[in-house]
Amino acid sequence: MSTQKHLIITGISDISWKDATLKAIAEVSKTIDYISEIKILEQRATITDNKITKYFADLDLSFIIDEDRK
Repeated sequence: MSTQKHLIITGISDISWKDATLKAIAEVSKTIDYISEIKILEQRATITDNKITKYFADLDLSFIIDEDRK
């Protein structure tokens, strides 16, 4: 039997929401193993001078708990 844990994270990018999502996953995968899925909860942006300057992607990240870990 496997158990999943959820973590809510926010990715930030100057390029796009997709880039914000990919950066968040890359950063989290440095310290969390067995990432199994993500759900995009929300996308936001800040606007300066009528242009998007920052993209934010809120993610519900799921990962499998290693039950054999001591």
